[in-house]
Amino acid sequence: MSASVAGTAGRTGGDPGRPDRAPGAEADTDRRRRRRPFGAQPLGILFSAPYLIFVGIVFAYPVVFAVWMSFHDYFFTAPGAQVDRPFVGLDNYVTALSDPAVWRSFGNVGIFLLINVPLTVVLSIVLATALDRVVRARTFFRVAFYVPYVTASVAVVAVWLFLFSNTGLVNNALGPLAPDPSWLVNSSLAMPTIALFVTWKGLGFYILLYLAALQNVQRELYESVAVDGGGRIRQFFAVTVPGVRPATFLVVLLATITGANLFTEPYLLTNGGGPNGASTSPVLLIYQKGIEQQNPDVAAAIGVVLIVFVLVIALLQRRFVGREES
Repeated sequence: MSASVAGTAGRTGGDPGRPDRAPGAEADTDRRRRRRPFGAQPLGILFSAPYLIFVGIVFAYPVVFAVWMSFHDYFFTAPGAQVDRPFVGLDNYVTALSDPAVWRSFGNVGIFLLINVPLTVVLSIVLATALDRVVRARTFFRVAFYVPYVTASVAVVAVWLFLFSNTGLVNNALGPLAPDPSWLVNSSLAMPTIALFVTWKGLGFYILLYLAALQNVQRELYESVAVDGGGRIRQFFAVTVPGVRPATFLVVLLATITGANLFTEPYLLTNGGGPNGASTSPVLLIYQKGIEQQNPDVAAAIGVVLIVFVLVIALLQRRFVGREES
């Protein structure tokens, strides 16, 4: 009997324990799928349509329009006025990239990312791991970390100005060790101080991401490491860090995108990118060029360069961080 089954499997090339499909079954399935342009569940497109429309209007259209502006001699006019906006090719990009302020703004955001992203990842995963082990007052601590994230930036900026001003609490506590000039008016310390502020403000959101990822880490793995004599530190590096690697990639990506779009913090903390442009970000420079200096075409070119900059960083992160995840 086994020989008969084996012979049948050999003739059909299928699994002896599974009925073979008809020769044209897969082709029929593919044809049916091709007849459904909206997939097997077209109702899902209907439910997601409001969000897709929102993304198209709020995100996709402005990006496409900015690309168009960057290749034309664009300027603001009165509503309804019809004027010529000729095609200028790469002139706006040449103007933008030949401006030292543009390169300095990208250097500033590079310094910001080098401080903010690693600090965000390390503090978030450590604090999330600690909060995951807390038994008493767990909700209180989670809410306490999340409150700064949902608080208006203007309110928390006022607190940091009070702390890091020339006569603030931090300088009074440091005494003779306080920097001169002070933190936010010091060209070397302004951007690192902003990076610390953004890290502190957004920490609660990333902690929640790690807390959600920790729920998928099997507790038996911690017990296995403990049986082998591993303590809390070994459990953290052997189980926690690999177990939340997908969340780490997401945190790195979101922190990078948030940092590249930095605007509110330098605008409020350093009075518009001071001192002397030491804390100017590309988005703040886009505002200054496009709104204050009435050069929206050059500002659009800077925005397109910023998009390419973020995409390159995201691809590099996907290649190195995401490859470890897969």
